Amino acid sequence: MNCSISGEVPEEPVVSKKSGLVYEKRLIERHIEDFGKCPITGEPLSLDDIIPIKAGKIVKPRPLQAASIPGMLGMFQIEWDSLMLANFALEQQLHTARQELSHALYQHDAACRVIARLKKERDEARSLLAQAERQIPASVTAGHEAHAPRLSNGKRAAEDEDLGPDAKRIRPGISANIISELTECNATLSLQRKKRTIPTTLAPFEDIESYTQLSSFPLHKTNKPGILSIDVHYAKDIIATGGIDTNAVVFDRPSGQIISTLSGHSKKVTCVKIVPGDDGIVITGSGDKTVRLWQGSGNGNYDCRHVLKDHTAEVQAVSVHATNKYFVTASLDSTWCFYDLSTGLCLSQVADSLGSEGEGYTSAALHPDGLILGTGTSEAVVKIWDVKTQGNVAKFDGHTGPVTAMSFSENGYFLATAASDGVRLWDLRKLKNFRSLAPFGLDTPTNSVDFDHSGTYLAIAGSGVQIYQVANVKTEWPLIKILPDLSGTGKVTAVKFGVDAKTIAVGSMDRNLRIFGLPENESNTEES
Repeated sequence: MNCSISGEVPEEPVVSKKSGLVYEKRLIERHIEDFGKCPITGEPLSLDDIIPIKAGKIVKPRPLQAASIPGMLGMFQIEWDSLMLANFALEQQLHTARQELSHALYQHDAACRVIARLKKERDEARSLLAQAERQIPASVTAGHEAHAPRLSNGKRAAEDEDLGPDAKRIRPGISANIISELTECNATLSLQRKKRTIPTTLAPFEDIESYTQLSSFPLHKTNKPGILSIDVHYAKDIIATGGIDTNAVVFDRPSGQIISTLSGHSKKVTCVKIVPGDDGIVITGSGDKTVRLWQGSGNGNYDCRHVLKDHTAEVQAVSVHATNKYFVTASLDSTWCFYDLSTGLCLSQVADSLGSEGEGYTSAALHPDGLILGTGTSEAVVKIWDVKTQGNVAKFDGHTGPVTAMSFSENGYFLATAASDGVRLWDLRKLKNFRSLAPFGLDTPTNSVDFDHSGTYLAIAGSGVQIYQVANVKTEWPLIKILPDLSGTGKVTAVKFGVDAKTIAVGSMDRNLRIFGLPENESNTEES
């Protein structure tokens, strides 16, 4: 009567009521706790299904070899020989595994070289195609003059537009109907803001104090790393990133999957915005002086609907109006443009006649109510514009170096601007600076700043990310969390709060998008 698991005579024998098999009690109990089934038949088995067997004590006879010292030495010799044979077999297996690993690494290296060569050939082909399109004779497109003001194949025939006496394009201007629409939107949002309350689903500061990296996604190319801009679609939890590799990437955060890679720009993508709503529109601005409008389709692909060539220098910022029908771009050519989103038509291009020569715009943002535009210049000046009149109504001085980023608070009163000397907070009611933050030192510029959607938190990105709790003008804004730069580059270039501030998207000068938050939030999201 031997144990069905060990094959030895059991010291405490038990029998299964279901199979009739005999086991050692301690062995079968441990197996049931781990697996809950019979180790022989695989049927479900519980502790109630085993019955102890009463048997007389069995004295195991001593092996003949163990009865004398020479016999025991012989046993030890046999065990030693077996151990040496097993060790030799393991060394042989290790040698074989090393050879297979070396072969696999060689194949991987060869595949990477082939992929790099193919990508280079593809980029060269795209460049040649773009050059060929620019060199197409005007006679080819003469038959389409009737559609010149519109967009054809994503490109606008800007050269056919009427020019004014100063050799600048004549813009139709912001009509009275549009101004009425903007004013009505402003009144509605202002009224809602007075009644607004902090959402109950917003992450409390105690949770933010415990934020850590949840995931990292390599969205952009290895040979040209760097994420310069991030935007979040709060309703769908979709993230868009713009990179130095000339691509923008639309990414689904809950699933961790890339929805689409937007390729078309010839230089770095400096700014990216997702238009709120269900239309699936993404706007990108680039160092190639163009702005592109991308339209999402049902299969997840994004097609370039318009290429806007109204700027003559690098486009630095894009901001969408609260109506989701218009948007603004700002460029180093010292102008900002107001566009109709549906047609891609530039309604107005505004230059500051009082600005100094070479004072280009390095950042811009529309006020949440939509009638105020803020722009930051390369000469450390913040300018406030009236969108209806396109007039400069205020200027803020005090920064050092180009104003790299700005963000309006949802409360409508605060504006945060970033430059090489840190972050300055402005009270729009009194048009003055009420607080300055220099979290990374004077030698480390601040690259990005973002209020969360409720206006409760402020994130600042430089050599890392610092998160502050928004207070009022008179009280201090407490620092509640510091997120380190995990890229190893020492430069965080973009930061954006996610839905209800439960996640924070961070971009650095490597190719990875990093998501910070509470680990249990991530697990709950995946389970749902």
